[in-house]
Amino acid sequence: APATINAKLAALNRFFSFLGRPELRVRPLRIQRRLFRDDSRDLTREEYDRLLGAARALGRERLALLLETICATGIRVSELKFFRAENIRSGLIKVWNKGKYRIVILPEILRKKLILYIGKEKIRSGVIFRTRTGMTKDRSNIWKEMKKVAEKAGIGLKKVFPHNLRHLFARTFYRETKNLINLADILGHSSLEVTRMYAAEGLGEWRKNMEKIRLLEETT
Repeated sequence: APATINAKLAALNRFFSFLGRPELRVRPLRIQRRLFRDDSRDLTREEYDRLLGAARALGRERLALLLETICATGIRVSELKFFRAENIRSGLIKVWNKGKYRIVILPEILRKKLILYIGKEKIRSGVIFRTRTGMTKDRSNIWKEMKKVAEKAGIGLKKVFPHNLRHLFARTFYRETKNLINLADILGHSSLEVTRMYAAEGLGEWRKNMEKIRLLEETT
């Protein structure tokens, strides 16, 4: 992929600079900004609802709440460690990630659900989503749980991974608000170019629009 090639070229170019041989450096490939989004792996709202329903039907209430937490806030899985019993009641989660500090706001319904959860589980301090050994839940063990639930929900496994919940949040937020700058702040993006992918139409929508113009005669 062009992006992979550029990443490798960047490493080589830094190495040539270190050697004092800048004349060996190579220009990176020019990549045109992608104007459409490959939506074949998008998790839809209907599939998300089915996923939650299947989790609860299997008695995995904690997993369902964890998925809701990611999807309702747009956080990265690595940011679950900042969801601690001490700061849930305020509805404001202070997150420090990738050298940046930001505030994650909990929707009121989610805040109430999390308060009920920590009360039921008798969690007085520390991370609220953790494994049996007390470690913070991570991408690997969440993904394994999601796969089991996805089979019951009848959802293709290529759509079921934790980060896809963040994508669903971002697409839904932009569709409802059209506020790209606010979305970038919420997601913790440094560049609007990264956030812009959520504003792009899916490939399916492009195809539908192309069919509407009808500039071709039907074959006989």
